Formats: sequence, C-alpha cells, structure tokens
Amino acid sequence: MTAVSMVLTLAVVVMWLGTAVPWPVALVVGLGIDGGWLATLAYERRLAAQGDHNRTVTAVGWSFGLVASGVLVAHALTAEHSAAAWLAVAWLPIAAKALWLVHGLWERTALTPLALDAIRGIQQEARDEAAVARARLRAEAVTEETRLTAVTQAGARVARVQAKTAKTLAGAWSTLETARQGEGTGRALTSVTTPVTPDVTARWELPVWGPVEPVAALETAPALTDAALDALVDEIRHSQTPTLSYREMATRFRAAGHSASEVRLRAAWKRVVAA
Repeated sequence: MTAVSMVLTLAVVVMWLGTAVPWPVALVVGLGIDGGWLATLAYERRLAAQGDHNRTVTAVGWSFGLVASGVLVAHALTAEHSAAAWLAVAWLPIAAKALWLVHGLWERTALTPLALDAIRGIQQEARDEAAVARARLRAEAVTEETRLTAVTQAGARVARVQAKTAKTLAGAWSTLETARQGEGTGRALTSVTTPVTPDVTARWELPVWGPVEPVAALETAPALTDAALDALVDEIRHSQTPTLSYREMATRFRAAGHSASEVRLRAAWKRVVAA
C-alpha cells in the first residue's frame, strides 16, 4: 500500500503540476514528497527496532502522509474526468501510515518461539488440569449417585420386611383374639386347669402389645410369714363372689403393696385352696 501510494502521489504531482511548470520540476516535487515520506518511515522503523520512539519523527511522517493525501484530494477535485476514482484512492497514504503503526504495535508485542512454546505448554497444562478436574467431579457424582441408590434400595427392603413382619404379627394377634373370644375357649381352659386347681375358673389374658406404663418401684417391706401370707391370700381370694382366680389374686396382692416371691405366693395359694 505504501508503494502504491508513492506511485499515485508521483503521478498526480507530475500530471497536476506539469501543466504549470516543466515536468522535470514536477517530477522532483513528487520524488521529494515520496522520498521524505520514505525517509521518515525508514528512520521510524530503525528507532522501533532499537526499542526507541521519537514523536518528532512520527509527526513528520504523518505530515508527509497528509501532504500526499492532500495532493490526491486536490487533484480529484480539479480533475475533469474520473474525479470519483481519484478521490477513492486519496485515502491510501493515510491508510498505509496507519498500517505501519499497527505493524509497529504488533512487533512490540511479538514473542520468541521459545516463549510461544512455553505459553502453549502452560495452556495445554491448564486444559489438562481442567479436564482431569471435570472427570474427577463426574466420577464423584456417579459414585454418590450409586451410593444413594444403594441406600435407598436397602431402606426400601427394610421397610418391606418391617411391613411384612407387622402384617404377620397383626394376623397372629387377630388369630389369638379370635381364639380367646371363641365359645369353646373357656371350656377348654377349664378342662385343663380343673385337675390342677379345683374350683378355679381359668382366665386367659392376651399379653400387652404396645407401649406400657412403667411400674413404680415398690418400697421394701418385711417378709411375711407363711401364716400371714396364707391369711392375706385367703382374704383377697374371697373378697369377691365368685372367688378370684390366682392371677387376679396375685395382681391385687401386689397392688396392695405386699411383697412375696412367686414361689411362696403360689404355695400359699395351693394351701388356701386345699384347706
């Protein structure tokens, strides 16, 4: 673009001034403009290669570029033919100077092949680390998902077993309740217990299933003698009509605050019943 601008400037100066002055003079003027522009450009490039910068040289170079563009614009405005074409190329000197400025900026930021290789290595290392981090996060996410799935499935199995067990227990309890409410249950129990404890009506109570209230600790009382124990058992047994069963008597005996071992209490019951 610089070469085209110099050729255009020289041709315009020769054609424009050739009508007013001899063409050698016009040629010298054109070469002077192009030569000054080329000289300032070369000097500026030399300073840039040395890492230096001179504003005066830069200003002179822009001045020559503006003069060249001014000559082209003036010729385009005074030309009788192809004025638009000459005006269209009048910006070339300024554009060439701007491109040299951009090239200088590029040279200031240019790096050696070694530095470029180092930068590429750093970028590749960063990409590798990012890829490894993404793979690690993805693997951890899959592991956590697998663990949660296993825990959920185990919890579901436990829930199913508990539900099945509760259903089985409910069925067994229902069967026991049905048996207790049956008409032949009392007669069957009486036929079993009568030979052992005559005149005693058997009573079958289901065990408690569910929350129960804790029994308060009883205060320690002096041990009863066999005679006193027999008297208490007989009194509690005949406290109602018909006489109480052993289970009811034992419940009321302990509810009254008396203390005796199960062996002594049952022995006293047998003595009272046999009397």
